[in-house]
Amino acid sequence: MKFGVVQFPGSNCDQDCVGAINSLEGATAEFVWHKETSLDAYDAIVLPGGFSYGDYLRCGAIAQFSPIMQAVIKDAAAGKLVIGICNGFQILCEAGMLPGALVRNRSLRFVCDMATTRVEVPHSPFTIGCPEGTLLRLPVAHGEGCFYADEETLRELKQNRQVVLRYVDSNGNAVPEANPNGSVENIAGICNAQRNVFGLMPHPDRACDPRLGSGDGVKIFRSMMEAVAHEGAQAA
Repeated sequence: MKFGVVQFPGSNCDQDCVGAINSLEGATAEFVWHKETSLDAYDAIVLPGGFSYGDYLRCGAIAQFSPIMQAVIKDAAAGKLVIGICNGFQILCEAGMLPGALVRNRSLRFVCDMATTRVEVPHSPFTIGCPEGTLLRLPVAHGEGCFYADEETLRELKQNRQVVLRYVDSNGNAVPEANPNGSVENIAGICNAQRNVFGLMPHPDRACDPRLGSGDGVKIFRSMMEAVAHEGAQAA
């Protein structure tokens, strides 16, 4: 399976993503410069973390206008898997591919720490093999990671089971103390209604080797691989 990792000016987790994915058997990842206009060569798309365009205006606000984003939007509409990590999540929201917004952390401080998240949707293409309630330890590093949505949007997200991950404590409880940024209802990651676009603030790319403190991020990338393989088998 081939992943395309988009590089924007200011991306700094693109190498983390390529390294993590290339460490997985059966997966390869390549950099795709933001001025490219096609992603046809790839089975899945990764929008990595970092500070695209220096986070000017708002995080992700300028990146949404990069030429590559038209290909991302087109391929997502056709069903291709897209994952946006940290700044990538911000870009997906700014581009209208996911609802809600990522705003300044409630503490008004940059947060860099390990967070525990709970899988809320076990049958998405990004959580195959993770039963509901599975705990994933993933690092966070952001200043604008507070997910916000109005009440109507929140209601739709919950009704459609689009809240994929929540911040929880070590016992799996979504308590305020486990929320690193003040995200509404401890939301750490959401998907679109079609379930092929996933945005999350924690970094699975930095949790693909137990020597770094957790190997739980591997589960997300392997889930994507399994989902693509299953779709390919059905098409055949």
